[in-house]
Amino acid sequence: MTNVPTHVAIIMDGNGRWAKERNMPRTYGHKKGSENLKKLSFYIFDQGIKYLSVYCFSTENFNRPQEEVDYLMNLFVEKFQTEFSEYKKKNIRVVFSGRRENLRADVLKAMDTITEETKENTRATLNLCLNYGGQYEVIDAMKKIIQENIAIEKITPQDLYHYMYQDLPPVDFVIRTSGEKRLSNFMLYQSSYAEFYFPETYFPAFDEKEFDKALDIYLHRDRRFGNIKEK
Repeated sequence: MTNVPTHVAIIMDGNGRWAKERNMPRTYGHKKGSENLKKLSFYIFDQGIKYLSVYCFSTENFNRPQEEVDYLMNLFVEKFQTEFSEYKKKNIRVVFSGRRENLRADVLKAMDTITEETKENTRATLNLCLNYGGQYEVIDAMKKIIQENIAIEKITPQDLYHYMYQDLPPVDFVIRTSGEKRLSNFMLYQSSYAEFYFPETYFPAFDEKEFDKALDIYLHRDRRFGNIKEK
């Protein structure tokens, strides 16, 4: 498929509300959301998209009830240790964006293992944003620049990408499921010229057909990047 976005970013919102509508606990929604991510990510890469960033857990999510936080951390470990081996088989690189502070040792170990095992993969890249905040990312990037004694006046907007948690291309298309219309501190710098789409569908139900609808909307957008185009 031609003209597909190079880099898609998804804010996976609505897991808890999806579960509540089914009279199930929020944790059930997170489980189903994680299952959907695996299936959906493979489908997205099959469309020729090279980079997929997903908002798994924000720095603010640590303020949620401890039971829910513990469940999510256990879920991360389980998925990283088992199902993510399929990404290796499919030649997909898995990387992580976010701060390592406050993450449990077993979570960090599982993250490091899947990162190491897939680092040579070349087909596509899955960027999991875990303990992530967009403002913190910019701050941490600036700290790296200062530590390396790089002349600030020589830094260009493009250069800053190299100092982010991961050196990835700009985001072309941001999708936030559940109908909420805000970024919530997600990839603020990388999304400067991205197109946005806010479907009402909760993430566990955001399947291949829903993504096809989103992609069709993107392909009919007129991306101008601040320029005036003559019709």
